[in-house]
Amino acid sequence: MRNPKPQEWDSQKLSKKKIADYKAFNFVDGEGVRNSLYVSGCLFACEGCFNQAVQNFNYGTPFTEELLAQILTDLDHDYVQGLTLLGGEPFLNTEVCLTVVKAIREKFGHTKDIWSWTGFTYEELLLESPDKLELLHEIDILVDGRFELSKKNLLLQFRGSSNQRIIDVQKTLAAQKVIIWDKLNDGDHAFEQIKKQALI
Repeated sequence: MRNPKPQEWDSQKLSKKKIADYKAFNFVDGEGVRNSLYVSGCLFACEGCFNQAVQNFNYGTPFTEELLAQILTDLDHDYVQGLTLLGGEPFLNTEVCLTVVKAIREKFGHTKDIWSWTGFTYEELLLESPDKLELLHEIDILVDGRFELSKKNLLLQFRGSSNQRIIDVQKTLAAQKVIIWDKLNDGDHAFEQIKKQALI
């Protein structure tokens, strides 16, 4: 796992503006029905990363205006709650992510929410470059921190290791202290026992 110094990793130099995947209408990348954009490239190199191929900035296909139009069309359904940015590392692909986020805000305002996963901690992002700070300010919910294999926990909601947090970014910015998402609901059992009532 790599731990960068503030502003060491320059998105403008690193990003190849490529997309690893786009998945519309899913239920796993945050709350509600979501559209998920997976950007290519990550330098954190976390042990046990579930998406190792996407660490390569050249993986996938170029981001296009056609894809942006598709994302906006898919978000236009009433039942879609919002967009999720994943990767790869969204904060090392700020040009692509800001293009998408700004288009969403222009068309939908804040009626659609924006989630993002990142290997940076919230505190690290506060010390980062203007592009990363701009992206942070546009996000509603941030799942932050490197995945740590020694802290892996399958009972956690929307995250892989116990050091990671689900942060309400807008409340956090207003309070100037980290505010955890108020719908956090981690599990407490590995599985639920299913009790069958005997038929009489």
